Formats: sequence, C-alpha cells, structure tokens
Amino acid sequence: MSDIVFKMIAATDVGLVRTNNEDNFTVNPDLTKSEWASPAQPDDVISLGENGCVMVVADGMGGMNAGEVASELAIKGIRRSFEEVSDFSRITSSSSHIESFLKKAIVSADSDIKKRVKEDSSTSGMGTTIVIAWVIGNVVHVAWCGDSRAYLFNPMSGLSRLSRDHSYVQQLVDAGKLDADLAFDHPNSNIITKSLGDFNSPAQPDYICHGLTTGDEILLCSDGLCGLIRDEEIFGILAHDWGSIEETLGALFDGALNAGGHDNITIALMQCVSVEEPKLERTLTATVKPRKSRGTLWIIVLVVALLAAGAYYAGSRGWLDKAHVATLINKILPAPADSLSAPGNADINNSTE
Repeated sequence: MSDIVFKMIAATDVGLVRTNNEDNFTVNPDLTKSEWASPAQPDDVISLGENGCVMVVADGMGGMNAGEVASELAIKGIRRSFEEVSDFSRITSSSSHIESFLKKAIVSADSDIKKRVKEDSSTSGMGTTIVIAWVIGNVVHVAWCGDSRAYLFNPMSGLSRLSRDHSYVQQLVDAGKLDADLAFDHPNSNIITKSLGDFNSPAQPDYICHGLTTGDEILLCSDGLCGLIRDEEIFGILAHDWGSIEETLGALFDGALNAGGHDNITIALMQCVSVEEPKLERTLTATVKPRKSRGTLWIIVLVVALLAAGAYYAGSRGWLDKAHVATLINKILPAPADSLSAPGNADINNSTE
C-alpha cells in the first residue's frame, strides 16, 4: 500500500444571513482510531494509517423543519457505519467493495432520517445532501447524494470536480439544454434531484474513485461555497500560497462571505504533502512499427528470387566460380531465424522510487 503524508482541516460557518446552521461535517484523520475530529494542530503532517482517513460534509434542508437534524443524523449514520467495521481489510481489498460499503452507509443514513420523520411529525420535510471522501492508499473514493461537492486540485493540473451535482440545473447541462457556463447563475440552481430523507425515492448515491499524487488537495464543501463563488475563484484561492492549510481554509470562507454569505458554509480540506507511489519491479516499453503491406512483401520476395536465380545461372555458365555464387546467395537470402527475440527498440528498465 502506498503511503501518504497529509494535512487535514474542516469547519462550518453560519454565514451572514441565516440564524441557524443546517450544515454538518465530520472527519477522521486515522480510521484505526475512533477520533472523529479535525487535528488539533492543522498544519501538523499526518501519516496515512492502514485504514485510511475520511471526510464527510452534509447540507441539511427544511429550514425550521429541522434541516440541521437531518444533516446531524446523516453524519452520525456515516460514522456508525465506519465504527461498526470489524475488519477493514475485507472492504478495502477492492474498489468495488469500497463503493458498495459507502453506498450502503448512505442508504442506511437515509433510513435513519426517514425513521425520525415517522416518529416526529415536526421534522416532516427535512432532508440533507451528503458527500464522503475516503482515502485508502493513494486513491480517494468519493460517494455522494445531492449537490454538495468533492473537488480535486493540483497546482500543475488545476481544479476538477470529482462529484457531479444531483440537481435540476445539472440535468439541463447534461441534456444539452443549458450551457455549462450559464449554470452558476441559473435561477433554479437550488433545486436538487437526489437527497437523503426524500420519501418519494430511496437514496441513490453515486461513486467515483481517483488516484492521488503529491500536491493534490481534496476539497469537500456545501453549496454555501460552490454556490456563491465560481470554480475559477475556488481555483484562484487554492492556487495561492497562503503559507498554511488553516489560512487556505480561511481564504475559502472569506471568498463565500465576501460574495454575500447568504447560505451556511461548510468546508473540509485535505492536502497531500507527499504520496509515495507503489514500486514497479520491471517496466517493458516497446515501439510497434506498422507492418509492410502484403503487396510490398511479394515484390521483395520476387526481387530476391530473381537475383538468386541470376547468380546461380552465372555460376553454371562459368561466369562466376561456385564460391562467389555461394557468397552472393548468402548475401541475398537472409539466414533462417531459429529464435524469437525482443524488438531491438524495446527498453526494459528497473523503476526507482
């Protein structure tokens, strides 16, 4: 398993308009321990443990109908799913097992929310989005339901979205009915199509995984960030050298607050200080050249045959002695190949870490 040395931080802000915070989050820097909290010293580097690390962000909906309750139940449900694992190696052995686990954890949290609504009618209408990032080895596994987002940033390759919004506007973009550049300002950008707590539909989370390299940053956020500042602005903030992960987080919050801060803002950030790639013992590289056409090969064979016949005829007429004839024929006709060897342009190297 590859090793990652990283930094991690997470926080939430009520914003400038709302009086209650319906967002929620949790992180665990080391799943070998039951410590669900941001590191006390955010700029301390942490070595990735055997079971990896996890970040979760939830954005509650329902206003006075307890959106904050829905997001809290979702966070607790995800934590419980991880805490109930007795043998992580059975899950982390393949990406398909990880995908199944994360999706089941989200579906279980969805059931918790619906159960609470049935027990307490005052919470009717509540729901939440969810996004989870679980880093195992040098791969981040992301599962989500709703429009809370997961981003991947690298100073060399830029900013990209790992998640894809479950929203009405995203459906318009996918259907080719709306230009992606106009999605940010669409008046119905707050309409989501999938969430936890929706009695009209069971939770339908999506999943993606992506390899990590040194310098990568994983950003999870509620739409209090990505709904207020564009991806280009998020990129600009992450690309700036703030000196510490804490200052980077503060700059992201400032960006949302300066844009109006009319929603709750929740951000979880992980910076990969270094990623050690798996060691490859041998690497074979070869250039495959295009084959000559069959017609070209027949012409070559015919020319060689005619030359060989001419040399033989010259020898039989006494114009050349037999030794010269044999020499000419050996030059014209290639020696038979009795072994198969690697192409001359193949290059076998021992890789270095």
